[in-house]
Amino acid sequence: MDKKEEAFLKRLLATFQVEAGEHIAKITSGLMALEKAADEAGKPEIIEAVFREAHSLKGAARAVNLEEIEAVCQAVESVFAALKRLEIGTSSALFDSLHRAADMLARLLGSVGTGGQEAERTVVKAIIEELEKAIRSDGILESKTARFGNAATTDKTGLPLEAWQPSAADEFCQAAAPKTDTVRIAAARMDGIMLMAEELLAAKLAMGQRIAELKEIGSLLSSWEKGRTKFGHGMRAARPDAERKGDGGATFGKDARIAKLADFLKDDKDFFRQCAGKIAAVDKALHQDQRFLGSLTDNLLRSVKSALMLPFSSLFEIFPKLVRDLSHAQGKKAETVVSGGDIEIDRRILEELKDPLIHLVRNCIDHGIENPEERARWHKPVNGGIDIQVTQKEGGRVEIALKDDGRGIDSERVKAAAVSAGLVTAERAEKMTQEEALKLVFTSGVSTSPIITDLSGRGLGLAIAREKIENLGGVLSIETEAAKGTTFRAVLPVTLAAFRGVIVRLGEELFVLPTANVERVFRVKSEEIKTLENRETIEIGGRAIALVRPAAVLGIVSGKQAETKAKLSLVVLTAAEKRIALVVDEIIREQEVLFKGLGPQLVRVKNIAGAAVLGTGEAAPLLNVADLIKSAALTPARPLTSLAEREEKARASILVVEDSITARTLLKNILEAAGYNVKAAVDGLEAFTMLKTEDFAVTVSDVDMPRMNGFELTARIRADKKLAHMPVVLVTALDSREDREKGIDAGANAYIVKSSFDQSNLLEVIRRLI
Repeated sequence: MDKKEEAFLKRLLATFQVEAGEHIAKITSGLMALEKAADEAGKPEIIEAVFREAHSLKGAARAVNLEEIEAVCQAVESVFAALKRLEIGTSSALFDSLHRAADMLARLLGSVGTGGQEAERTVVKAIIEELEKAIRSDGILESKTARFGNAATTDKTGLPLEAWQPSAADEFCQAAAPKTDTVRIAAARMDGIMLMAEELLAAKLAMGQRIAELKEIGSLLSSWEKGRTKFGHGMRAARPDAERKGDGGATFGKDARIAKLADFLKDDKDFFRQCAGKIAAVDKALHQDQRFLGSLTDNLLRSVKSALMLPFSSLFEIFPKLVRDLSHAQGKKAETVVSGGDIEIDRRILEELKDPLIHLVRNCIDHGIENPEERARWHKPVNGGIDIQVTQKEGGRVEIALKDDGRGIDSERVKAAAVSAGLVTAERAEKMTQEEALKLVFTSGVSTSPIITDLSGRGLGLAIAREKIENLGGVLSIETEAAKGTTFRAVLPVTLAAFRGVIVRLGEELFVLPTANVERVFRVKSEEIKTLENRETIEIGGRAIALVRPAAVLGIVSGKQAETKAKLSLVVLTAAEKRIALVVDEIIREQEVLFKGLGPQLVRVKNIAGAAVLGTGEAAPLLNVADLIKSAALTPARPLTSLAEREEKARASILVVEDSITARTLLKNILEAAGYNVKAAVDGLEAFTMLKTEDFAVTVSDVDMPRMNGFELTARIRADKKLAHMPVVLVTALDSREDREKGIDAGANAYIVKSSFDQSNLLEVIRRLI
């Protein structure tokens, strides 16, 4: 196969995966609908729909030569053909077999292009045989399994013991809603985007016209300059000639020069009037163009965002089956009701929401929904209920409410689990309110499950769910009532790309705080700050709120003005129902900003969510408010050093050695914001040259660099008599034990891994070394 054919096949398989994913989702939803259908009159329509989906998927699989998918679809199609002809009836066992077939289709789809389908042949054969048994008694279906070999040892379901594990539900979730590089856009939306793109041509022509008008003004100014120069030369040349002609001639010459000057000034006045008119016209036209382009840009951005929005239903379609499979595995019965699925949200947010929502559903099944016997004792329906409701909120946000009608959360058991895990003392737990106790369920390590299973017991699910939702700019909360159930509420932004932020100055640097996390901004007198348990606080609305200074959580030295002026500027931040008052040097303004990630090199930077592009085109760090609140809680209660002491250390110069411009800029900004003088080098060789000619207190270096790497640079520093005692901090992506040992052997004072990079850790290391 040549490269052209290989590329074509790759594109064809990518197209097939999108189409097949839709078919499998419809087959699964059809099975769920058929299983729930109480009205016999509605069943034929559902059976026909699933039959057609299986047939279409079979044809598509045959076109790309995927025999295993084709064979499973053939078996499913035959079962539904028999159901259509009323030759067999539905049963719980038949539905279990069909669901297993749907799971296998999802698994096979996920392995397309990886060669994993060969490993599934034994399971495929077993599933096909199981479906054949449903109708073979009537001699309807000829066996299609011969080409897949003999069956392995099977359990009572007919499936190989080693092949089918409880994780099938998870695998279905992973394969049923895969991330894809393709997006389907309605033709009407595409037409609207195209029309707006065509309008950009008018803007392009208008810009050309403005340039021509400015060139015309430039030509006029050039002509005026030439005329002015010519006039000056003429006036200087005329004066000596007039004086040689005698008194009368001199008088005449003087009068002529005055007349000539008057004419020139008159021409100047006319010229500048003409220029002023042209400039006013261009100014007016530019303002009109600005309004036109602003409106066009907003509309185009809104339309493109809308094109990349997906309805929640595209994610929620996996949950009815997930709930069914997980509840069956535990001997429980549960059903799912979804509402608000037509509400749309940014595709990127929807993709990241899948895992936390699966964790929440797992929690509802394992900890919430009771088994049938217990539900009967509480006079509840045998089938437990899990409701997922999406509602639109103000300010471009949506709320997802996930509710079960189970036993609720026992706050006493939560407190006991937290005490057992060593997270709180018994005395502290006893004083906790129910609201405070419920917040503990989001803490890693807290679980009320008596045993650890593949479903729960590790105390990680809710902690992961909350962290992921907060990373998306959302908030997760919980409500519960004994014997009535639990509700999780997640409030999220509709889109990630652009949002509003409050720009503040900390030290000499600008930072951005998400407007959604800003409760209020105000100024207070220094004497209003109180100390509670060795921590500074400020009273707001009758409640004491922790006052946090940038030096404590970010290592940023505030300016003199912030420390000496009578009033301090505060920003009250809130996340996960917690609040702090952050001291800032200046509150600049609130505006719309464009969010950008830090890139793959810096996946997780404590207290920093990313970068925000401002209206000036500059980038400013976007602070992670949830992280700031956690950092503030972990900060030791100790008095801050004086401004004079911090300034003494801030006079030190630091050399940053990093070949990546992104990492170099980030490190430089962090250190400069902390008050240090910073210079940068792109590799070890340039750094060593700078060290020989300039004075630095510390060297902060990457390891993997061209010409001279960080290990070599450190060794050269240690070998130089003048530089031997200089502290060296290695900040690198290399995290193996061997690399750490190389750093120690070379003579590094500290070794920080970028994957777990924490700017406060870096600043603390530097403070200790200086």
